[in-house]
Amino acid sequence: MINPVIIKKIHEYDTIIIHGHKRPDGDCYGAQFGLKSILTETFKNKRVYVVGETSDFVSFVGTPDIIEDEVYENALSIVVDTAIEDRISDSRYKLGKEIIKIDHHIPVDDYGDYRWVDTTYPSCAQMIATFYKKYKKELKLGYEGALAMYVGILTDTGRFRFRGVSRKTHEIAGMLLDFGVDVEYVDQKLSVETMNMIRLKGYVLSNFETTNEGFIYIKVTRDVINQFGVTDEQAASVVSHLGGIEGYPVWAIFIEYPGEIRIRLRSRGPVISTLANEFGGGGHAKASGAKLNDWSELEHFKSRVDDVLKAYKG
Repeated sequence: MINPVIIKKIHEYDTIIIHGHKRPDGDCYGAQFGLKSILTETFKNKRVYVVGETSDFVSFVGTPDIIEDEVYENALSIVVDTAIEDRISDSRYKLGKEIIKIDHHIPVDDYGDYRWVDTTYPSCAQMIATFYKKYKKELKLGYEGALAMYVGILTDTGRFRFRGVSRKTHEIAGMLLDFGVDVEYVDQKLSVETMNMIRLKGYVLSNFETTNEGFIYIKVTRDVINQFGVTDEQAASVVSHLGGIEGYPVWAIFIEYPGEIRIRLRSRGPVISTLANEFGGGGHAKASGAKLNDWSELEHFKSRVDDVLKAYKG
C-alpha cells in the first residue's frame, strides 16, 4: 500500500533530490527519472534533481544532475530501489531535511523518515508508475517519464519473464505506452551490442566453472575487463547467459572492482537472498547481489551456495 505521507511531503518541499543505488541498472534509472519527470511536469516551481552514478546501458533515459551541497538545505531526499543503506549512490542524501525510501527489495536497512517498501512489485519503476496512477488527478506525466518507467519495468522483469510480473504490470506498461513510448525504439536501444560484448559472452561461455551441487559461475577480473574493452556495467550484465543451463539452478558472476568483488547471484530454484545477506548484500529471493573482500573468500562462498543447494534438494 502506498504510504500517503509521500504525496504530502512532495507537496510540502520546494526542493526534491532523488537518489538511487551505486552502479545503477535500468530499474534504478527508470524509478529516478520517472519520478523526476512526474514532479517537474506537475510542479513547475519546484527544483527537482536526480543525482548519483551514470549508467551507459540506459543513458538514453536521462543524465544525473551535478549539484552543490547547499542545494540539500531544507530539501527532501527520496531514495529509490535501494535496500542497503551503504549502497545508496551519493551519501549526501543524509543532508536532506527529511528522507523517503521507496523500494521493492527484501528490507535490509530501515533508513529514512518515511518508507514505502513492497516486495510484491517486480520493479521499483512500476511502483513509481503506480504512484502516478493513484494520484493522477493531481499529478502529470509526459513522454520522458513514461519512457524511463517503461525501461525500468522492462529491464527488471527480464522483459516480462520473471516471477512477480502480473496483470497489473502489463496494465501499467500499457498505460505508459499511451504516452508515446515506442517499443521498437526501446528494443533497439537495449538489444544492440558491441563486438567487444559478443566476444566477452564467448569468453564467459567458454570459461565458466561449476560445483558438484549445481552452482555455475564465472570470475571476471580486471584483466578480463581490460582485455575485452568493456565497462564494469557491461561485464556484469552477462550474468544472464549462465541462466537456464540444465542441472545448475544457481548461477553468478563475480566482478573484480577496486577494493572488492561484487557478486550478481541468481536462482531458478532455492531462495538465495539470505545467503546474499551473509555476504554484505541482499535483494530479491532469487535475484540478489553480494560481495567478497578478495578472491580468497571465493571458496567459502561456493561452499555456502552448495549448502543452500543441498538443503533445497532435501
